[in-house]
Formats: sequence, structure tokens, C-alpha cells
Amino acid sequence: MSDLRDNAAEGRFEMDEQGMTSWADYRLAEGRLFIDHVEAPPPLRGTGASGRLMAAVAAEARTRGLRITPICGYAAAWLRRSPEFRDLVG
Repeated sequence: MSDLRDNAAEGRFEMDEQGMTSWADYRLAEGRLFIDHVEAPPPLRGTGASGRLMAAVAAEARTRGLRITPICGYAAAWLRRSPEFRDLVG
């Protein structure tokens, strides 16, 4: 697993595992990180790769002082299940 990358040119955070890249499409506006879509390649689905990506994205949002608005259903569900990051949602 690699560290989180902010691919600002593509508007997405990326993380590599097993030679494949999971990503979260995002937009930034007025101190808010809108997470539009989270996806892992099919071979990584069910392995927790998207959850690890979301944990890294949420930690990055906290470091940057950003609030998170999840548009993606997966991101919203993950944040509801993650009490350590719920304070970022809004």
C-alpha cells in the first residue's frame, strides 16, 4: 500500500495497493471537501481498500482544516461508521 496522493489536476485522491489504484473524486469549495465518487478496481473490492483510502482522505481533510460533504453513497456510509471522523462531516 502506498501513501495518499492528491492528484489535483484530475480532482482526485489516489492510493495504490497491489499495483492498482483506488481513487476518490473530489471538489474543493469554501473550506469544504466534496467527495463525489469513491472507487477501487474490481480485484481490490471487498479487501478494505476503499476504507483505507477514505481513512487517508479524512485524515488529510483534518490536517487541512476542511469539512467533508460526502456526495458518494459509499463515502457517506463510511463516514457514518467512522466515529473518529464524524466531526468533519457537514
